[in-house]
Amino acid sequence: MAEYQPGVCNIGADQRRARRLSGIGSFGLAVGVVLAVAVDVLPTSALWLTAPLAFGGWVGLVQDYYGFCVAFGALARYDLSGSGGETGSVAEAEAVAADRKRALKILAVAAVLTVLTTVPVVLVGGAV
Repeated sequence: MAEYQPGVCNIGADQRRARRLSGIGSFGLAVGVVLAVAVDVLPTSALWLTAPLAFGGWVGLVQDYYGFCVAFGALARYDLSGSGGETGSVAEAEAVAADRKRALKILAVAAVLTVLTTVPVVLVGGAV
């Protein structure tokens, strides 16, 4: 059974799976954009669309990896129901601060990974 740990873990197996699938779906859309550009269905400038899609993909996968939901962290909530735990809200100020700090770190990691994966796509595709 998983339990809520401030700034460390706020989602269980079901919530992690949902974020993983959402991330994979977002990456799938990004690949679709690249393929559409490659076969001249979309202009090369459309490669810039891969940035928000990649960001969504990375946010989903990083949340899954860490077992921590950015939105729940910002809203002072947790949901461990998919791991035999419970759902609830976080009332302690220190725990809320730790959760929000973790949420920002996850977004920062996703942003860096987005730049590292999107810039080469855009440069190789000639959209600059």
